[in-house]
Amino acid sequence: MTEQSPTFSIAMVGTRGVPARYGGFETCIEEVGRRLADRGHHVVVYCRRAGEDRQSSRSHLGMDLVHLPAMRRRSLETLSHSALSVAHLARHRTDVALVFNAANAPLLPMIRARRIPVATHVDGLEWLRSKWGPAGRRYYRGAEALAVRWSDAVIADAPGIANYYRDEFDAATSLISYGAPLIEPGHERLGELDLEPQGYHLVVARFEPENHVHMIVEGYRRSSARLPLVVVGSAPYADRYTAHLHRLADDRVRFLGGVWDSDLLDQLYANCFSYIHGHSVGGTNPSLLRAIGAGAPCLAFDVSFNRGVLGAAGKYFASSDEVRVALERAERDPGGQQDRGTVSRERARTYRWDDVADSYEELCRRLVMGPVQRRASGRRRSVRERSEAPAEAPSV
Repeated sequence: MTEQSPTFSIAMVGTRGVPARYGGFETCIEEVGRRLADRGHHVVVYCRRAGEDRQSSRSHLGMDLVHLPAMRRRSLETLSHSALSVAHLARHRTDVALVFNAANAPLLPMIRARRIPVATHVDGLEWLRSKWGPAGRRYYRGAEALAVRWSDAVIADAPGIANYYRDEFDAATSLISYGAPLIEPGHERLGELDLEPQGYHLVVARFEPENHVHMIVEGYRRSSARLPLVVVGSAPYADRYTAHLHRLADDRVRFLGGVWDSDLLDQLYANCFSYIHGHSVGGTNPSLLRAIGAGAPCLAFDVSFNRGVLGAAGKYFASSDEVRVALERAERDPGGQQDRGTVSRERARTYRWDDVADSYEELCRRLVMGPVQRRASGRRRSVRERSEAPAEAPSV
């Protein structure tokens, strides 16, 4: 947008907030929000308060922050914080709201009652995550339908997610991916972890079964790989799964826990011999984008989301035995690994945060200036309706 274009106020609701220390939503908010703020927009980010801390910063990279508490239970944490955020937003109206996570869809009528146009970033297929029981899965399935019905726009970050909403609901989406940071390969911090450049395989993931860390660790343990496997990650409410991972590992596996130092994490990505990515139910994953931005040769779980990011630059697996074979082949071909890393970094150049911010800015402009397009009904299409639908439909 040009300097003469109008500016407006934007609320970002439904995540842990910024600074980004947790996941893809937070990274997106930080990278997009800071750019929108630089362009003169008033950006308000709702953040979860850490425990009893009431001294949190009120601003970050030009964004205004509102810190509110959340119930510390897995099933209620997101929605409880979002409910407080929406209640605050109703009293402090903005021109447009960006709601992250379809789980927050039941709160959308409160935003609409204040005549605030709203776009919902639906994320991945949350109901497929094993951490949710039958009730949780039903809730997420229902929330998808409510997000389609009550949002003025639905944001998908991967073609596979856009296709899902088209096929399930006959709903158009705004397809806006994430950006990939281009990371310079410094290595001076690796000594803190007793690691050397190109001297380890790397996994960075939340410890959840659908991220297939167990499959990676098992495949590595069964391999003859010489280089250690460095595992970065943890997860709240996942003690049993974490213990299972430790039981699967041998003494070549190093569990670092969460690494919140961004510079150190960047150097881990930039200097690994291979990066192994097991995520399977999300959309475009920021960890995978960070890896290709660092020039890491990538071995990824074989799903459309990961193939969409990596294309021919990646290698793929669907079982622990395929992990074993891939790692053994990689260690026998260091030159090929270096070439794959170069191709990864070139692919990362197509994922630019400036372009992502442009798309969010244009979407917000359309919502603010209106009129908005007719929303979809939120009714799931029958098997017959899906089979009779055109093979392709454009995202918007």
